[in-house]
Amino acid sequence: MYDKYLIQKGDDISSIARKFHTKESIILDLNNIPFPDMIREGREIIVPVNKEAYFEYYTIKKGDTLYGIARKYNINPDLLAILNGLNSQDYIYPDQEILIPKSNYSYYVTKDGDTIDIVANKFNVDNRELLSTNETIYLLPGQLLVKKN
Repeated sequence: MYDKYLIQKGDDISSIARKFHTKESIILDLNNIPFPDMIREGREIIVPVNKEAYFEYYTIKKGDTLYGIARKYNINPDLLAILNGLNSQDYIYPDQEILIPKSNYSYYVTKDGDTIDIVANKFNVDNRELLSTNETIYLLPGQLLVKKN
């Protein structure tokens, strides 16, 4: 689940990581940047989606399962797993934090071969609406696209 970010004057790798609630190393790895001081104002980089906008956090309790959590929040268990970097059969552990998609959005995680038309059809919207809701679309496998319901 990725987005694009234009590096602003005064940004450094630490401030960008804080802004997107992620680790510096993740941003460096996503962008194939070997050293933190190699970022420059005006360069576009790939960053993880700011999870605050589209998700709530849930802390796993003893006895929880992905299926049970998905049922409790009325979401597809496979989507819940994908959004959290898990397989639907993976074990989850007490005190582990996972993301729960907010209910007023529809979600789609891109796959290899997706096009704007394919994704727009999945959301039952035209291309313009898809593009206006999602600031940047790369169609890289694993990009999260949303539609406000």
